[in-house]
Amino acid sequence: MFISPFLIGFLCFILGPMITTARMSFSSVSIDAANSRFVLEPVETANYLRALTVDANFNRLLTESLEGMALQVPLVTIVSLFLAVMLNRVFPGRGAVRAIFFLPVILTSGIILKMETGNAMLASMEDVQNAAVSSTSITGYLETLLTGAFGEVPLVQTILSMVNKLYDIVIASSIQTVIFLSGLQAIPGSLYESAKIEGCTSWETFWKITFPMVSPLILVNWIYGIVDYAMRSDNKLITYIETFRQALDYGFASAMSLIYSLSVVLIVGISYLIISRMVYYYD
Repeated sequence: MFISPFLIGFLCFILGPMITTARMSFSSVSIDAANSRFVLEPVETANYLRALTVDANFNRLLTESLEGMALQVPLVTIVSLFLAVMLNRVFPGRGAVRAIFFLPVILTSGIILKMETGNAMLASMEDVQNAAVSSTSITGYLETLLTGAFGEVPLVQTILSMVNKLYDIVIASSIQTVIFLSGLQAIPGSLYESAKIEGCTSWETFWKITFPMVSPLILVNWIYGIVDYAMRSDNKLITYIETFRQALDYGFASAMSLIYSLSVVLIVGISYLIISRMVYYYD
């Protein structure tokens, strides 16, 4: 009964389009305007070969998307756990601070995010600001310092990418922080009292009690982070696929969307198999 709303919604609204998309990916699709229907002419794997071996942008965008996911998802999980531990402490104004950390969920909703990414005036202001602070920004100075010391090595580029993505990471960690908070509040206080009596330090308490108890939520947030990153409205790969859909090239767009979807599903499956082995369930 708990999952029945999802099952009903999936069967009524999602399964049919998924089957249609799969059929279109193996077809050349044309529109029969007179009868208001699609005409599918089988082309076997031509659309997939075009995406993987002919198109000059799909492989690059797919690789960039998966690399960004591999970088951001672990960072979002770590940051959200850190924020949840901090917000779980008792201090004045804790409720207001929690609300502030949840604001990014509202600010990154579809309409507001569209205003941020699609507004020409905001885009021009951002360009002017970036040009004005590029020579004096902390990230610019850090880039000059690290590049001068170590050269163009992958580790330096990874560190710089992490720093540049700090805003996105904090924005993306809001829901995960709330999920971790719910898990932290469910940990019995008697465990911490026993640890304190036994003389455990805060560091030992975190790794022996807090981390194992929230490990199931690490798995949940990890998978949520993968799906959330893959479905972002400013995803360049999805935007690229959408251009072909708008051009009525449904077969090629369907093939690219299925390749991307299967890649994300594969990553979710591998992540689940690895992380689930480290999950501790408290009875």
